[in-house]
Amino acid sequence: MKHRKLKNSELERINPEAFKASEKTPLIIILDNIRSLNNIGSVFRTADAFLIEKIYLCGITAQPPHKDIQKTALGATESVAWEYAENTLDVVTKLKEEGVFVASIEQAEQTVSLSDFKIEKQQRYALVFGNEVKGVQQQVVSASDVVIEIPQYGTKHSLNISVSAGVVIWDFFSKLNK
Repeated sequence: MKHRKLKNSELERINPEAFKASEKTPLIIILDNIRSLNNIGSVFRTADAFLIEKIYLCGITAQPPHKDIQKTALGATESVAWEYAENTLDVVTKLKEEGVFVASIEQAEQTVSLSDFKIEKQQRYALVFGNEVKGVQQQVVSASDVVIEIPQYGTKHSLNISVSAGVVIWDFFSKLNK
């Protein structure tokens, strides 16, 4: 069997206006002091792919428009809702007050493995991804409802933040749409 690659024009993707009007996945992404502009752009692109509700850019995390974010976002900063907040903990506190379940993606004591985490379909979730070197701030980890860890079996201690976001967003999206 031969497989012909599809052209972009055959993919039937929606435009940014249709994206904004569409029903969103009840998932919010919080970027806690992400330093790499390429990582930020990659998260925007993944958020676009899975109709994510919103991204919070916190602390030192750069904001669009920026050419290095755009290089990997490929226009997703125009479709995905985003907001800047100086303090990540303030965002977590506000979202929890709104009934959002907050999960830090981190290696910590008493984590839940991503593969074991159960999704409640009626619940809104926020996922916190941390700095490339320091991870999610301890005060944010402590304020989270749960800490989820991505199982890893190799020699390295962590995954790139944009890879982690892709893995976790896909897992949540899949579980929410079962």
